[in-house]
Amino acid sequence: MASKFEDFINAQKIDRRRLLAASNALEKRTAEERARAALWAAAKKDAKPARVKGTSGRPITPRLIDSACAGKPLSGPAKTRLLRAVNRLLEQKKQSVVELKQLF
Repeated sequence: MASKFEDFINAQKIDRRRLLAASNALEKRTAEERARAALWAAAKKDAKPARVKGTSGRPITPRLIDSACAGKPLSGPAKTRLLRAVNRLLEQKKQSVVELKQLF
């Protein structure tokens, strides 16, 4: 039995290799994020700079895609990374983006 995620990527004709590539591009940490992380780590406890949310730095893996297609339980951040990669590919195809509930 296929999962909602597998049905969706098959219906939209999304290749798993393109998902991996899109996730690598999305989750790659920028120089600004690396500098901000270094400042955060070096700051004294009483004078910490404001924390700004960036990318995770952890792209999706083939194992994660296989788990999602098999319908195994996934963590929240893993689902979010998959969603961002799928939406990136849908935007490139000039299609509307989807929500998390439509995939999982």
